[in-house]
Amino acid sequence: MTLKYGFLGLPQGGAKAGVVGDPEAPLGERRRLLGEFARAIAPLLERREYLPGPDMGTDASDIRHALESAGVRVGAQDLGSVRSGDYTAQTVVASALVALRRRGISAAGASAAIEGFGSVGQAVARRLAAAGVGIVAVSTSRGAILDRRGLDVGRLVAAASQSRSAVVERFPEPERIAAPALLELPVDLLVPCARLESIHQGNVARIAARVVCAGANNPVTQAAETALWQRGVLCLPDFVTSSGGVLGGTMEFAGIDPARIDGFVEGTFGARVDALIARSDSLRVPPREVIEPLALARFDEVRRAADRPNPAQRLFRAGLAVHRRGWSPRRLVARLAMRYFAASLVQIG
Repeated sequence: MTLKYGFLGLPQGGAKAGVVGDPEAPLGERRRLLGEFARAIAPLLERREYLPGPDMGTDASDIRHALESAGVRVGAQDLGSVRSGDYTAQTVVASALVALRRRGISAAGASAAIEGFGSVGQAVARRLAAAGVGIVAVSTSRGAILDRRGLDVGRLVAAASQSRSAVVERFPEPERIAAPALLELPVDLLVPCARLESIHQGNVARIAARVVCAGANNPVTQAAETALWQRGVLCLPDFVTSSGGVLGGTMEFAGIDPARIDGFVEGTFGARVDALIARSDSLRVPPREVIEPLALARFDEVRRAADRPNPAQRLFRAGLAVHRRGWSPRRLVARLAMRYFAASLVQIG
């Protein structure tokens, strides 16, 4: 998460926390656990040293409920987004399409497998299908399904909205396979959207995809990333490809409408990914070796500015506090914010 915020150039530290529980538990149980967590860290929340967000089976309303149950004031503009999964999918798919093009693979007719068919995986499937990519396999915690002719994404997403992880057991027609087998399918694009370190030294030699583009945090170990690169598989760093949840949510907070966010991701963000791959190919090193030092340097730059703000940065903070309370003109903020986000993204090359 620190690398993600550094890559985006946003003034937050990137802390990450989680609550052990079943993401498919009833709403009351999930909110009880989140409320207990919020109350345990209430001092951090009140000082805004930790800002929780939705992920892994939670949404903005869950987080808002947890904060309010701990007595923490939620700003008028805070936690407004309900599109975190789709925003993450935007950067995943934008990155994937650039990567496929860079490797001479046409999106129309390309094949993809998606590990993890939750909110991010479903949004990735919809967006890839719209670009002409055939989704041949998806998995959940219950297993995986495969149809080499291409799954009916519309039907599958509709079924998943009802059955959730059990969709792979109830969806008719496709072949059932073990979830780990999905990672080893000979597809053009593999999109891990499920869990930590699903691709590791124990299975990396069997990964048969030509491009790996993550929607989850840290689904590929660094050793596996290097091994994939040595075999000619393009594996983009997850803190780049899955940064859309942070980016889109922050842009929405700034008053930018979803259509303009989508355009920004396809244009400005996609151009950064294209430059990253070009630089990686030119230097003949994995993409992570190019972008990680740049993201860390940008993070340190932003942190120094936060610790010792100049007059302009103090004015920015004051404006942010006003906007958080809903007192600022959204159109003006949105217009200024577009320039801010373009300037904040790490420059490559």
